Amino acid sequence: MSKLVVIATIEVAPGRIDDYLPLLMAHRARALKDEPGTLQFEVFQPRDDKTKVMLYEVYRDDAAFEAHLKGRSMALQREAAAGMTVKVLGTKCSLIE
Repeated sequence: MSKLVVIATIEVAPGRIDDYLPLLMAHRARALKDEPGTLQFEVFQPRDDKTKVMLYEVYRDDAAFEAHLKGRSMALQREAAAGMTVKVLGTKCSLIE
């Protein structure tokens, strides 16, 4: 089975980006440390839109992604960032190696 790549865009509530980014970076660090199936987790901010954050995540397989979604770090992120996200759009891709 091929590696799963998730490319996501998160729209953050107005005026909340400075609160949201440290929470997201803590989530990133936990996922990379505690989830063996999370292989890469990069965070980007568009230069022309400071209300959005983009993610590039690589998982060992679909099961690793499901474990990530149901895991402790994601639960902590959802709780800590409650009310800060307006919309999340994601695309699942197969990594061509």
